Amino acid sequence: MNQADDETWRARVHLAAANRLAVYDDLEEGIDNHFTMCVPGQEDRYLVLPFGLHWSEARASDLIVFNEAGEVLEGSGSLELSALSIHAPLHRMTGANVILHTHQTWALALNMLEDNRLLPGSQTAAFLTRNIAYDDGYAGLAASLSEGERLASILGDKQIMFMRNHGVLVVGDTVAQAYRRLYKLERVCRAQILAMSTGRPLAVLDEAMVRKVETPNPRNSHTQAEREALYFAAMMRVLDREMPGYAD
Repeated sequence: MNQADDETWRARVHLAAANRLAVYDDLEEGIDNHFTMCVPGQEDRYLVLPFGLHWSEARASDLIVFNEAGEVLEGSGSLELSALSIHAPLHRMTGANVILHTHQTWALALNMLEDNRLLPGSQTAAFLTRNIAYDDGYAGLAASLSEGERLASILGDKQIMFMRNHGVLVVGDTVAQAYRRLYKLERVCRAQILAMSTGRPLAVLDEAMVRKVETPNPRNSHTQAEREALYFAAMMRVLDREMPGYAD
């Protein structure tokens, strides 16, 4: 196996692992929603789990390769229309390497509210709030590339999109980065909903403190990228125990 093949296989393993982790972390809806990634070295070719497989079944060898024309170029199985309509234009227009889109429970609950803004009410939330774009105009089921183009224009240079009445979407340079972002997003949405349910005022961090939290500390033992890689490696070890087979 040459270096390019090795990199592509690693991408397949990580994306399959992310699908299974979404089941483990209760972020999935069975066979619906989609995680996609650019094929390494090919910005116009994308990996995705074929429609109809449960996310707990995801294996690296199952992933299909598709393009924006909707053609399945490698592998066997079906490409679901919304995966094409949302993900392909977003990859093309934003340059995102990884796109994860779900209807996960707590983030969706927040996006069902008239005021769906995530507040910097915790240290973790403070890392996310200024990187969120908001799609406040639900346009129905995604059925054409124009919907992905609309979403891309809203996302801009942000890493997270709140989709009112729909769900959430995150992008990242690596599967590890994007999945950790998605996981943390669900945790802070859950915390905000629970805090709001008390009916008591929320203690929200001010802008100056948010910027302070965001600023990397040069004395940190690990960079952000290292933390993301360590987290995902740890979670793959969890999968090896609890849900093995993703790397097949």
